[in-house]
Amino acid sequence: MASPQKPIGIYFEHPEWFKPLFAELDRRGLPYEKIDAAHHLFNPSEKESRYSLVVNRMSSSAYLRGHGQGIFHTAGYATHLERIGTRIINGSAATAIETNKARQLSLFESLGLKYPASRVINHASRAVDAARELRFPIVVKVNIGGSGAGIIRFDTIEGLQAAVDNNQIDLGIDQTALAQEYVTPRGGNIHRVETLDGKFLYAMKVYTTGESFNLCPAEICQIPEEQSAEFCLTEAPKKGIQVEAFTPPAEVIAAVERIVAAAKIDVGGIEYLIDDRTGDVLFYDINALSNFVADAVNVVGFDPYARFVDYLETQLSGARPAEVSLAQATAQLEGSYQPASIH
Repeated sequence: MASPQKPIGIYFEHPEWFKPLFAELDRRGLPYEKIDAAHHLFNPSEKESRYSLVVNRMSSSAYLRGHGQGIFHTAGYATHLERIGTRIINGSAATAIETNKARQLSLFESLGLKYPASRVINHASRAVDAARELRFPIVVKVNIGGSGAGIIRFDTIEGLQAAVDNNQIDLGIDQTALAQEYVTPRGGNIHRVETLDGKFLYAMKVYTTGESFNLCPAEICQIPEEQSAEFCLTEAPKKGIQVEAFTPPAEVIAAVERIVAAAKIDVGGIEYLIDDRTGDVLFYDINALSNFVADAVNVVGFDPYARFVDYLETQLSGARPAEVSLAQATAQLEGSYQPASIH
């Protein structure tokens, strides 16, 4: 394919995660420009972007690296790009879902999909009230997380009350959090399904200690009980973390594809577990940032970055304006998704 007249803009914050993407773009000779999402500016009056398309790889865990401002800035930049007709991979609607776990729960509900029983709070003083409506153990999970950060488990209401009394509950950078029932995952594993262009790409099981809902596939991250800082296991096999590829049931794949369609996610991962008590499939996290699993060729049998750049080339050949207007995206994110059948 002929090289585009303008470079691809790769909008990213983490300095290491996307080296495989840059390497694949270099291999194909595709012109691109790295855009520092943590130290960025744009002109809202410009009428045309300097990029053929923009790939949004902003991370919700950026605040852990001192770059939380990039999370909020990205929402405005994505809206701007869409307004001037620039194709953006994972645009404003995907960004809004990625950075708001409360919206994720609303999306699951609208699609008739099950998720752990939850309450949403905007002040630590309401954590105990929320917990009284749930079954212990519970976790308190920040609304804007990423890489498993900001999750604390409580086994008793007394322990939670003590944490509240001692100002130990951090609601994160938007001062919103979920109080959510902790669910023991069947088989001791959680599942992540990766998608590309709205379709199933691959899935993996991650066998953890069972103390975390979230995982970071590029580094296999998890949060131990009663810690709220990021703790990444960069050498998973040496740490006893087992990862294996698998194919989920057809109904799960169909549900995942419905989720990414509703969230307008071009590339991303959906996480779920199987409730050991009931056997129910419970969805719990939507990720518009896909790092892909470490050592992917050996784990899943192919290089996801090559597939991703294949997709980018198709978008270059027919770069098109965003399909969703700001008004439509706002309406969708406020809960106006069309419900579908329950899986």
